[in-house]
Amino acid sequence: MRKGAIIWALVFVAVLLWSAINPHDYPTWGLEVAPALIGAAILFATRNSFPLTTLTYVLILIHCIILIVGGHYTYALVPLGEYARELFDLSRNNYDKLGHIAQGFVPAIIARELSLRLRVFKSRAWMNFFIVGLVLGISAFYELIEWWVALLSDDAADSFLGTQGYIWDTQSDMFMALVGALVAVTVLAKWHDRQINALEHTESAHN
Repeated sequence: MRKGAIIWALVFVAVLLWSAINPHDYPTWGLEVAPALIGAAILFATRNSFPLTTLTYVLILIHCIILIVGGHYTYALVPLGEYARELFDLSRNNYDKLGHIAQGFVPAIIARELSLRLRVFKSRAWMNFFIVGLVLGISAFYELIEWWVALLSDDAADSFLGTQGYIWDTQSDMFMALVGALVAVTVLAKWHDRQINALEHTESAHN
């Protein structure tokens, strides 16, 4: 196993174990951490058959940490968000918005990498259009999951939804994902392209 993969796994496991010790409540913790666990399992299963760029792996790890920390405290009570609320005199803890920016940013980079390496699109414009639409679809589906959980579980509903009384929470969550996706396909495009080219060159040399 490569050194980078070992470091990735150690950081992930360490944060996960910390998060599992006396979280705010275990039902919410399980709901919030589940996507990170699923993502880590997929990465482990594909680490040899379809390795990703370092940029993508790092961004996925950051997203997992955001999810796991949110699961430990619940998004409405994360200390970082509380500090920002007091510092900038905000009306709510906005840590969840960080999570939704990542929900747009990181899947956009993953979709971009798959699209480029698998030669899915001939046009970069159509690729970016597809990626942004895909991210918005993922964001909307996640909001549906939150709604279904709220209907099924009164105990975990408030903590999992994390609306904090904000009536436009769902719409603003999707907007944050949109912003994340747009930034990902524009600001990181050249850096990501260089890493993809280097990875494909290495794979070609080994074949």
